[in-house]
Amino acid sequence: MSAGVEQLKGSIPPLITPFRNGEVDLAGYAGLVDFQVEQGSHGILVNGTTSEPSTLTVEERNRLIDVAMETVAGRIPVVAATGSQSLAETQDLTTHAVNAGVDALLIVTPYYIRPPQRGLIEYYLEVTTPHELPWMIYHIPGRTAVSVTLDTVAELRDRSPQFVGMKHAVNDLGFVSECLARVGNDFRIFVGLEELSFPMMAVGACGLMNAVGNLRPKPLADMCEAVWRNDLDEGRKIHQRLLEINKAVFFDTNPIPMKYMMKRLGIIPENEHRLPMVAASAELAARLDQVLTNAGLLD
Repeated sequence: MSAGVEQLKGSIPPLITPFRNGEVDLAGYAGLVDFQVEQGSHGILVNGTTSEPSTLTVEERNRLIDVAMETVAGRIPVVAATGSQSLAETQDLTTHAVNAGVDALLIVTPYYIRPPQRGLIEYYLEVTTPHELPWMIYHIPGRTAVSVTLDTVAELRDRSPQFVGMKHAVNDLGFVSECLARVGNDFRIFVGLEELSFPMMAVGACGLMNAVGNLRPKPLADMCEAVWRNDLDEGRKIHQRLLEINKAVFFDTNPIPMKYMMKRLGIIPENEHRLPMVAASAELAARLDQVLTNAGLLD
């Protein structure tokens, strides 16, 4: 059963997918889910960009949803990213996630094809109308080459009662204020760029869906909670402490740096990827080791 829209807030990290000898490590994934719960995250995002979904089959993505639901067992909300380049595939992924009992859907704009805004609107309605679950847009034009306009957000808000928010992974702080003014302060905007975590929350974003939450979940949860109690000074201090690690996430294509740093801290045994993604180079590894050392996380 859905946790309710009001619980969709705070730090909801997009989990990595652990691989072992080329296969998805489902036991390892369950361990990462438990790690997030134990560290105080306010939810988890399954099959987001950080999970390398384009390297996974539909069956593997669905199985990760199942493992997440079994492991969470109602302790925190589970958001499923169900978008794909194909309408039919997105519908299949969405139906499975709904049937599995997730709390909300996050659906990326269909990528590469570069549809017009009217096509985006009809696409989202086609995918979500058969279901009563809350859903959000995943707005990441740097990867998809598709931007969502405020007019599109407003029309979808009018036409779909279940449309409750978006993950905004764009270096555009003003969008948050403009969007909330246009569609209402109850619209849930999650920050998708680490370096804007605190600034966007300070002007009205309800939470974070940041890759760095795989590595440092508790400080991100603490920062969200500081903002909620209007302790902006504490929130800013936490954000500043995380700044170098936040930047390191993008020293190479996400999640290459993230998986390396997780391995170095013992969170995962190997930083394995599937092609065309590859493990961190020696040069990158040295840079990341220095970041972790500077943060006091390595001796």
